[in-house]
Amino acid sequence: MKRILIISLAFTLLAACENNPAPPEAGELNLTKKSLELLEADNAFGLDLFSEVMSETETGENVMISPLSVALALGMTLNGAATTTREAMEQALRLQGFTQEEINQGYKSIIDQLLDLDPKVIMEIANSIWYRDDFSVLEDFIHTNQEYFYAEIRSLDFSAPGAKDIINGWVSEKTHEKIREIIDEIPAQTVMYLINAIYFKGMWTFEFDPEDTGLKPFYPAEGPSFNALAMRQETELNYYHNDLFQLVELPYGDRNFSMLVFLPSAGKSCSDILAGMDNDSWNSWTGQLAETDVLVQLPKFKFETFKLLNEYLSSMGMEIAFTDAADFTGINPAGNLYISRVLHKTYIDVNEEGTEAAAVTAVEVGFTSVGPNPGPVRFIADRPFLFAIRENSTGSILFMGRLSYPEY
Repeated sequence: MKRILIISLAFTLLAACENNPAPPEAGELNLTKKSLELLEADNAFGLDLFSEVMSETETGENVMISPLSVALALGMTLNGAATTTREAMEQALRLQGFTQEEINQGYKSIIDQLLDLDPKVIMEIANSIWYRDDFSVLEDFIHTNQEYFYAEIRSLDFSAPGAKDIINGWVSEKTHEKIREIIDEIPAQTVMYLINAIYFKGMWTFEFDPEDTGLKPFYPAEGPSFNALAMRQETELNYYHNDLFQLVELPYGDRNFSMLVFLPSAGKSCSDILAGMDNDSWNSWTGQLAETDVLVQLPKFKFETFKLLNEYLSSMGMEIAFTDAADFTGINPAGNLYISRVLHKTYIDVNEEGTEAAAVTAVEVGFTSVGPNPGPVRFIADRPFLFAIRENSTGSILFMGRLSYPEY
């Protein structure tokens, strides 16, 4: 399987952290060793999921996912899974070896601390569970997701004409109207939705001057070149390059979050970067990032994507959860439940001031049928590139994507 954007946790933190960690440095998450290991597992899951999605995505298509959003929605669902279904979900989520308490406590710590990490970055996470008003849900399942995921619990008449609009209204509110709809219809057999919403808004540490923005040529992987709005600036940034790509890190706010941009070298492509990226190479590349005078040209872009994740998650090991053999007796002891759909929608807007991004994941549960340079380094992003937004003290992946065709 191709590897992309393995954002490893700082192993020095893992070595130094105990169950009662020392107070963190400014701008760092204060997480236990197990919580840090959970973040590392989430990053591995995000890598695998993005690789699966990219393998089925057309070359000229913009794409972005939020590994954290998918992990949180499936993490809530995991509290209702049992036997082989639970084992399969743990495999897909890369959570083998964690107890349920460690998983839940880890996610709770992540939610608690990501939200207020940087006063110059808005980071919001919301979870909700919606169940059909004539469907019985175990109190332990509800209580656990309220306690650890801060999930809002709502019963709703799914057959009512406005039911999906109520759920979509919650989604729109939690994403500041950037994602207005995740549920297209509520199938008759559906009894529950477990939904995560993430909203991110970060101002660049070094904002681009709008007066320097202009039309510049962009060369897509296929088809003729065209002019696109591109931002430019020269400043000191973390930078690395090799024969395969150039890598620049664009920080937000107080540098607790940043965007990493991987620009393929001449004659190379995003697929070449994917093929050459694994854990060892990631650590080597990011370990050589160094402050450099860089002239950056980056296109303004804004897009929204939607993915049905069933096929990708099945390929990653949790196929049983989508079949009649699924065991979600932790939701209702009568069983006969399965995951009918995992819906994932993302939004991103990159401009001179910074980045605004949002993601929503909805798990639909239903009844079964049964050195100094002489001048600045030039980083001219005039062709498709990969990008990721991360929290820097741990490397936790918030979003990752590929820009193939910039529009604004």
